[in-house]
Amino acid sequence: MEQSKIAEIVRNYRLTEGEYVMRPTMPALEDYTSYLRGIWDRRMLTNDAVLHQELELRLREYLGTEYLALLSNGTLALMIALRALNIDAGEVITTPFTFPATTHVLSWSGVTPVFCDVDPITFNIDATQIAGHISSRTKAILAVHVFGTPCDTAVIQAVADRYGLYVIYDAAHAFGVKYRGRSIVEYGDMAMLSFHATKVFSTIEGGALVCRTPAQNRRIKLLKDFGISAESEVIEPGINAKLDEFRAAFGLLNLPRIESEIASRKRISLIYRERLMGMPGLRFLPVLDEVEANFCYFPILVNNSEFGMTRDELNDLLRECNVMSRKYFCPLMSRVACYVALPSASPANLPRAEILSNQVLCLPIYGTLQVSTVHQVCDIIEAGYLCQRCR
Repeated sequence: MEQSKIAEIVRNYRLTEGEYVMRPTMPALEDYTSYLRGIWDRRMLTNDAVLHQELELRLREYLGTEYLALLSNGTLALMIALRALNIDAGEVITTPFTFPATTHVLSWSGVTPVFCDVDPITFNIDATQIAGHISSRTKAILAVHVFGTPCDTAVIQAVADRYGLYVIYDAAHAFGVKYRGRSIVEYGDMAMLSFHATKVFSTIEGGALVCRTPAQNRRIKLLKDFGISAESEVIEPGINAKLDEFRAAFGLLNLPRIESEIASRKRISLIYRERLMGMPGLRFLPVLDEVEANFCYFPILVNNSEFGMTRDELNDLLRECNVMSRKYFCPLMSRVACYVALPSASPANLPRAEILSNQVLCLPIYGTLQVSTVHQVCDIIEAGYLCQRCR
């Protein structure tokens, strides 16, 4: 786009303050302070104290799951999942279209990631291609519910059952999502949740691991606390993944507000769809009938030949206008230096993921985002499109 046209759009549509893809949901400071007084009185700051136990119980109730361990972040939750399932060698089949943590936990655990291409509609791992990547070294499938859209759990489980593999779900984006009438964390052998500040539900930093049996749950509890089973007994090599009372308090205040947060995000999502749906070259995630979504992100795909601008050009324009959109996920994990040499990382093996990573752009969405700002973001995109059409 010509610099004069960019300058005109910026002059007409630039936001006064920077607008980000996410802003954390914050409880009232007065309410948080009341929890702090209790922490000060009890002088128990961590080690499964009162608020930690209460939040763990509330989360089990809300998510409809029997076994849930509250942890200090989602990355450690995935590492503990691998250890709890005794996956410390071999290969795990996963997606390249994800946050670095998904792939890094495999490397940290001595496991080789094997990248499988994605479904072009849902952006998730293509379940129909997983079997083609299975070898004698394959131990598990690590799938991601990208942007909160459920994976094809039935096909993934069928493949896993046929070949005797574990299924671990990275559900970092999927808090509160239901699929076919069940909580999304009830699928697979284990499921990880992230409660990072950018997520729909936040404990500032935090996460959880959901499992299926009491024995698994007991082992996870050991692994998150150095493997200590009693004051003078250490059963196995564990790690420090405990969530402290300060973050538990933050979560206890945020959990009652989760339905309101999701409802607000849904309204924002509908505005984006209504304003941008008819614009050539833009595509969205589908609205699936069997899914109760959480609207955690609003990604669009930008097709240069139809829209008239590349994804990067549109991203630059939005940022010039003080809208901090994000190319999420770009680069693919198969493109980063530590994994690019893997045989499965070849672009020829991942044609759909390559296209997706070059077209995806996430727009601002969070519960307190003003409707007027959503329309301003749409105005900028529309102005960019029209400028290109007028050339």
